[in-house]
Amino acid sequence: MTIEPPALDTRGPLGRPEEGPSSRPPAGPPAGPPPDVWVYNGRAYDLSEWIAKHPGGAFFIGRTKNRDITSIIHTYHKNPEGIERLLERYALDRDARPGDVHPKCNAPEFLFKEDFNSWRDTPRYRFDNKDDLLHRVKARLRQPQLAARIKKMDRLFNIVVAGLAVAYVAVQAMRLAAPQWMPLPLFIIAMVLLRCSLAGFGHYAVHRRQKGLNRVFANAFDINHVALGLVTADGHTLLHHPHTQSEVDIKKNVFTMMMRLPCLLRVPVHTIHKFGHLVTGMPIRIVDVLRITRKIGVTEVYGTWRNAIPHFAGSVALRLLLIGELVTYALAGDFLAWATQFVATLWISTFLIVSSHDFEEDTDEHAADDADPQDWGIHQLTEAYDLKVIGNRYVDCFLSAGLSSHRAHHVLPYQGSGFANIATEDVLREEAVKFGLEWLPAKSFVTDRLPKLARAYLLSPSRQAQERQWGLVREHCSPTAWKASVAYAASGFGGLGSV
Repeated sequence: MTIEPPALDTRGPLGRPEEGPSSRPPAGPPAGPPPDVWVYNGRAYDLSEWIAKHPGGAFFIGRTKNRDITSIIHTYHKNPEGIERLLERYALDRDARPGDVHPKCNAPEFLFKEDFNSWRDTPRYRFDNKDDLLHRVKARLRQPQLAARIKKMDRLFNIVVAGLAVAYVAVQAMRLAAPQWMPLPLFIIAMVLLRCSLAGFGHYAVHRRQKGLNRVFANAFDINHVALGLVTADGHTLLHHPHTQSEVDIKKNVFTMMMRLPCLLRVPVHTIHKFGHLVTGMPIRIVDVLRITRKIGVTEVYGTWRNAIPHFAGSVALRLLLIGELVTYALAGDFLAWATQFVATLWISTFLIVSSHDFEEDTDEHAADDADPQDWGIHQLTEAYDLKVIGNRYVDCFLSAGLSSHRAHHVLPYQGSGFANIATEDVLREEAVKFGLEWLPAKSFVTDRLPKLARAYLLSPSRQAQERQWGLVREHCSPTAWKASVAYAASGFGGLGSV
């Protein structure tokens, strides 16, 4: 995308001058759209010819143009040193400049704070210490016995997913054909569990190589009615994971738009907003992404239409499935069953998304910690939680939408399944102890995280009420608040307003 950026600050993260091998030298303001540049360790590269050749899929290279990919290279590859040698073929033989980086990461502006600037606010970590946590864990995972076990666990994970997909169809078929055998309470529980579980598979599918059927299956991320995988695959894998708890991390902003609403209107208005996303909003967004892809050129994002079509086909197929379910239940006279499981799935899944991080807390302390280069792996361990629902990690892997072994997932985001993360958790824990890190037990989603998140996001006053110190009555009687609520509900039907 070619959006003309403003003159950019040339300071490093938090406005402090950067030093060291990955420093970015000062430069004047850019004159025109960002060039075809990827920034790695403070140097400029043109990877345009590599987009279609990337073994992990064209998507990951195409979407990171005009971004700093240093953290992505080191965290999503088992052997980043080999990638460094490959990058030299595409070097532009110069330092990176502010104009090389899109100020909003080539992503929708509403996902970031108003004054966010990618050149200044993208955090950087030291990856040159071969004895840091990440290097030590990767070295142990290369042991043949453990590597073989990880592959076995990936296969087992896929087998379980296939069984869940069959159950997903069977539960709905029974409700429609013989509702006496699938009473409403059982149906709701089953659908919430199955949608969360299959979204957990989609969660890991977007982290896998975007090749073959993975490009289609990654859209299972959408089955819990929260996001559009075609778009959030970028925000989740390329902005959240490498830059957790920084200003780049758009996952912090899941509730940003909703917090403008009066607290008692938040649940009904956001539910209408997401219903709008379901029926028209997300289909409009898919068409818009397709239009933009054609406008800027498919080679810029996917390399070729052959690479692009499975991504779009999977997204369209999932949307047709979700809308088809709504229509089917309505025609069968069982709209109440569909609506109840929709609301339950939506809200449980929305809270699951943010439950494995302290996004509800003040992040100034996190930002201050990022002022100095640090061990990326340690940062990930201290900024993520493992979750439990019933206490069995393998079952919780699905019930938590893939977040049971979440710390392993954050340190090793390239792994393709929750079971693989469980298999590597012991290694990670042993290495963490050597760095003096306490291995905290998993937090309960039901008794710990959910109540805290509900208080923070559903019961707290709106931002306007906090700024003006309004009471509950004034907050809900404000014409501005009602106008914002109506606008937010309506925006969902146009595919805007939230992820």
